[in-house]
Amino acid sequence: MTENVQKFTLVGSSSTNVQEKIEKPALSFMQDAWRRLKKNKLAYLSLWFISFLLVFSIGSTAVISNEDANRFNSEQTDVYRNLPPKLSENLPFWNGEITYSGNTIPNDAYEDQGVPAGENFVLGTDTLGRSIGERVIVGVRISLFIAIVATLIDLVIGVTYGLVSGFIGGKVDTIMQRIIEVISSIPNLVIVTMLGLLLGNGIIAIIISIGLVGWTSMARQVRNMTLSYKERDFVLASKALGESNLKIAFKHVLPNISGIIIVQVMMTIPSAIMYESVLSAINLGVKPPTASLGSLITDAQENLQYFPYQVMVPAGALVLISLAFILLGDGLRDALDPKSSAD
Repeated sequence: MTENVQKFTLVGSSSTNVQEKIEKPALSFMQDAWRRLKKNKLAYLSLWFISFLLVFSIGSTAVISNEDANRFNSEQTDVYRNLPPKLSENLPFWNGEITYSGNTIPNDAYEDQGVPAGENFVLGTDTLGRSIGERVIVGVRISLFIAIVATLIDLVIGVTYGLVSGFIGGKVDTIMQRIIEVISSIPNLVIVTMLGLLLGNGIIAIIISIGLVGWTSMARQVRNMTLSYKERDFVLASKALGESNLKIAFKHVLPNISGIIIVQVMMTIPSAIMYESVLSAINLGVKPPTASLGSLITDAQENLQYFPYQVMVPAGALVLISLAFILLGDGLRDALDPKSSAD
């Protein structure tokens, strides 16, 4: 019986080395996270917006100081007060025209009030003739400073407290959680009022008040995640190798819960800005005439019907900043969690 021998032809490349070559480059964890973040267009755009805002806020201090934004000439208040935004005479909504109450035809406010030719205010002026654009720049700078410093305090205290409480457990965890409950039961308004009496209403009092209470939510989040991760196999393996609990908590557990921490931080920053706005509404915020986004909105509320741009400009800045931090937080959460990506 004749044996049939069949020859098979390899389809494709004949080189074994080429077939086994891995085309996709090896990426580190941070490189892979950055790649996933760039795929999220809204989060990536928010990152650039926040970066530009931080650089602009720092760089603008050399051009526009707090004194420049607060300065006004009492003898020329009638000339510069409540001027609408003006960029060009042919640009709608930015041509310096305003329709006064009872009129149907818009008037050129700059001409009516005798503003010198060629002197325009892109975002208008307030009731004292101060530039809203300059005051918004200073307000964004101050609000971001308050929010970021308060958030850093929350981050340091909350993460450390939550890791220690969750990893040690037992009676220590029970006592530490009761302390959090006691602190959380104290209204923020009471703390701000007491600090206002001791330190005076201002930036320091707001930062301390947010820092004293705001870290509790961060500590709870970190503690819950620590309780979940400390029973994982990699933690048990680290214990078997003789690593200390402190090193395991900060070297192994903390990186694995970094996504939750970053999301919490991104939510804390806009919350702190909103909190400062509420304090300004009840005269417990930044001392006048210093501007913050909250104080600008509060000061312009009485003119909302007649000069809505005085509220819309700082309110729009507040919304954009808060939205950018929230979108970036969601994007970082997905980027730092490898299980959230299918590729």
